[in-house]
Amino acid sequence: MNEIACQFLVIGAGPGGYVAAIRAGQLGLDTVVVDSAKPGGTCLNIGCIPSKALIHAADEYFRMKEASEAAGIPGLAAGAPSLDWPAVLGWKDGIVNRLNNGVTGLLKKARVKLVEGRAGFVDGKTVIVTGETGEQRISAETVVIATGSEPVALKALPFGGKVISSEGALSLAEPPERLAVVGGGYIGVELGTAFAKAGSKVTIVEAAEEILPLYDADLVKPVRRRLDRLGVEVMTGARAQGLAGENGDLLVETDGGGERRIACEKVLVTVGRRPVTEGWGREELVLDMDGPFIRTDETRRTAMRGVYAIGDVAGEPMLAHKAMAEGEMVAEIASGHRRVFDHRAIPAVCFTDPEIVSVGLSPAQAKARGIETTVGRFPFQASGRAMSLGREDGFVRVVARGDDHLILGIQAVGAGISELSAAFSLALEMGACLEDLAGTIHAHPTLGEGFQEAALAALGKALHV
Repeated sequence: MNEIACQFLVIGAGPGGYVAAIRAGQLGLDTVVVDSAKPGGTCLNIGCIPSKALIHAADEYFRMKEASEAAGIPGLAAGAPSLDWPAVLGWKDGIVNRLNNGVTGLLKKARVKLVEGRAGFVDGKTVIVTGETGEQRISAETVVIATGSEPVALKALPFGGKVISSEGALSLAEPPERLAVVGGGYIGVELGTAFAKAGSKVTIVEAAEEILPLYDADLVKPVRRRLDRLGVEVMTGARAQGLAGENGDLLVETDGGGERRIACEKVLVTVGRRPVTEGWGREELVLDMDGPFIRTDETRRTAMRGVYAIGDVAGEPMLAHKAMAEGEMVAEIASGHRRVFDHRAIPAVCFTDPEIVSVGLSPAQAKARGIETTVGRFPFQASGRAMSLGREDGFVRVVARGDDHLILGIQAVGAGISELSAAFSLALEMGACLEDLAGTIHAHPTLGEGFQEAALAALGKALHV
């Protein structure tokens, strides 16, 4: 058996893992990263990147379709568009391949050794990697567990056949004529919206009383209105019971105790993700657990010295950019730097239509903590830029302390609003106050002006509303 000794070993080459490995290599640590799949993990290969590519393609097709019907802008019309779905899939796969090659090149540039195969722990410092060429034994001074997460399956709707996960949805040969989406969280609503724009008749089934339950009602309302206009049926307070009948209709039970069958070609199950804590030898380690996650401290150390856990396996929020920040931090700690993880300024983005961004505390969350707040809100109906884009739905909201005006949270919903997420996070990270935002000159005409206007509104100095 081939044996390798290194200073820094990462199990998993997803966003957290590959960033940890690159940063460790840059800092001069002898680094190895192990994964059985291509670098980039779920996000790059079968999640964030390919899904956003399909969402964008569906958006563009729908815009052309609207233009061909002379909808939206008077006097604007075009020929009826067509959608070459196989070509779209090829374009999407090309993006993924380019980024795969890019990550591989960055690892090589940082002098990181990439080992393909499945790792299994022998003890807290040693793993055995099984790959196509046999087994390798790798020992390290510092070990990082970055095994990611996987889709949750329903007992009544196991994956296979017409029941697909988000991964399966991203490789469908064509948009299904009728699609049932079980789970109205961000993944289900994002993909459901995309397929509706691509021509599918979509029904979303959500057990909770509202879709996107992690966001407050004000942020969800514009998304619900848009879904209605797209012809997407939303069933809330409804639970999928399985497939029924010769055609395999989706059987749904409603809150009132009634039942309904939904005819569909595919059933997309998006009821959440769970951390991958099995299959890599966790039983050989002495790790404390926090529910389904590995328990860590503010530096992402586990209960074992020299063993860290980052990303989805280490707790909420299960976001790629959170994993990346943790990976960079852990590599620097292993190199002798002093770091701790501050989770207060992690943005969450929902790529629905319109998009949703949230960072920090909402008004309700601040109230639950007993914090007196002042809240400012600017509707895009008063934005010249939003009007010129033909998308006036949504708003920007700023939440600040009532006494010193320190920004506690920022939320927004609107077309393309995801691009303001960095500005929102920066305001929290830098400890900005309402006066800082209000006194910053924002370019006109832009959607970003809504950020400044919301701060002015919180100060009682609104100019354009």
